[in-house]
Amino acid sequence: MCRWIAYNGSPLLLEELLYKPARSLIDQSMHARMGKTTNGDGFGVGWYYEDARRPALFRFVFPAWGDVNLRELAGHVRSPLFFAHVRASSGTAVQQSNCHPFRYQNWLWMHNGAVADFWRVKRDLVLAIAPDLFPSIEGSTDSEVMFYLALTLGLKDDPPSAVERMVGLIEDAGRRHGVRYPMQMTVAVSDGKRMWAFRYSSEGRSRSLFHSVTAETLRECHPDVPALEDVAACTRVVVSEPLTDLHGDWREVPESSYCILQPGGEAVHHRFQPQSPRS
Repeated sequence: MCRWIAYNGSPLLLEELLYKPARSLIDQSMHARMGKTTNGDGFGVGWYYEDARRPALFRFVFPAWGDVNLRELAGHVRSPLFFAHVRASSGTAVQQSNCHPFRYQNWLWMHNGAVADFWRVKRDLVLAIAPDLFPSIEGSTDSEVMFYLALTLGLKDDPPSAVERMVGLIEDAGRRHGVRYPMQMTVAVSDGKRMWAFRYSSEGRSRSLFHSVTAETLRECHPDVPALEDVAACTRVVVSEPLTDLHGDWREVPESSYCILQPGGEAVHHRFQPQSPRS
């Protein structure tokens, strides 16, 4: 089980979310409260600059809590949109190319969960990836294969439909190989302007996922917290588990749903329904 955070809003130093909250992502890497694992199998950060279309990546195989380079970078990099991920391997190697987030052109992707019995279905899934995309795959994880399947199935044009088709394809392959519950996921994906967050599992018992409420609502609920006055109205955050204990600060993403988050807009939940490749 991994932990991740996605931010979209006014430019912010990475350390404000990676290190400073009471239940920061670095704290969760050591002892997540909604997970039973230590997330020490590497980490990654991907961020967009305001004037650059292609995001930057910093990934490494050491545990996030002890990496001085991450601590230094987080205190100096300011971004309007960034992803951060701490990894607990589900069986693939601990290596830099397996650390999230994954990048293709202007897209970032990260995942918490697993394709069940990935070794049974890996060949079928990899062969379904578009030939022109295949050379860009660097690692050996199910998460990266999911990303390139989604790209193959139209992620650039319609992210929700592409992810629904990707999950449908994986479930179809899994069940053909006798896997009862093939898919477990929370996924974040961005094109540099918008973010999509998905929560789904074949079993109907998905990993936890939350997003922040609007800054206006936070100020109304917590007039006694001065720091909230500095939160821009456009700010949206998606997390594997809450970063604070403030009541009303976080809203759970419902089972089998997804939300679209963009500056200034409400996080509207939509039903997530896998599309079988046979339909």
